Amino acid sequence: MASSSSFPAPRSRSKKPLGKMADWFRQALSKPRKLLDSAESTSRDVSQPSSRDDPPPLGLSSALSRTPPPTHVGASSSSGRWSKDYDVCVCHSEEDLVAAQELVSYLEGSTASLRCFLQLRDATPGGAIVSELCQALSSSHCRVLLITPGFLQDPWCKYQMLQALSEAPGAEGRTIPLMSGLTRAAYPAELRFMYFVDGRGPDGGFRQVKEAVMRYLQTIS
Repeated sequence: MASSSSFPAPRSRSKKPLGKMADWFRQALSKPRKLLDSAESTSRDVSQPSSRDDPPPLGLSSALSRTPPPTHVGASSSSGRWSKDYDVCVCHSEEDLVAAQELVSYLEGSTASLRCFLQLRDATPGGAIVSELCQALSSSHCRVLLITPGFLQDPWCKYQMLQALSEAPGAEGRTIPLMSGLTRAAYPAELRFMYFVDGRGPDGGFRQVKEAVMRYLQTIS
């Protein structure tokens, strides 16, 4: 029997392949973590701006929430004097057309440049009389009633007077009676609760009418 010294001892080079295989497994196991870290890093890069000075991209909600440009408010404002088309509506009978024209010319030619409605001049051709009269009253701040013998005999003038009183029964200064050619006793009973302008003066009461209109316009400005 040969002695034990005749068999060579096994070499240790087999340890090297095992060591390489262990290193390969460690590298393989570490790759998913690296991929996960890379994915998270990419997601952070996309969701955050590249620089603090760069603005974020404009989204749909930002575009829809933009502040609209300011609206210019001018003479066409819906408040005060410009909320109605006319400052004065002159109510008169057909036979007093000349006197009404003189009053309108005086008011429009003043420094205040009052806007007046004169029926035969400003009514819509072909429009219904009732509709035109009501529209003229509602589109005017003040109503001047040119009360004369012809006014008291005209049913349309009485209609305008009652319509004006029904629209603004408690509005002081809006309805301005201008009485001409009548005595105080002939003053309409419907207007007894308000003062009238006496048209027997040198200017026919036009100046007082203008001042009354201006006082009312100042209350709403």
